[in-house]
Amino acid sequence: MSSREQIMERLIPKPRSRFLLVSCLQCGNKQVFPDTATVKVVCSVCGESLAIPTGGKAKIFGRVEKILD
Repeated sequence: MSSREQIMERLIPKPRSRFLLVSCLQCGNKQVFPDTATVKVVCSVCGESLAIPTGGKAKIFGRVEKILD
């Protein structure tokens, strides 16, 4: 890693949140939302709760299929 890349990495920090691909436990529908969801996330097919906000990271009720970068 060059000196310039090291300086840029310190100046532009990487985000602490990530997007998750979560599948519903009831119907298997897959949805993408951030792990820091600030509103209740419900399945668009059956209405089951997939995540609720906790003030920081959301509490996930579905199965996390993939972490997206």
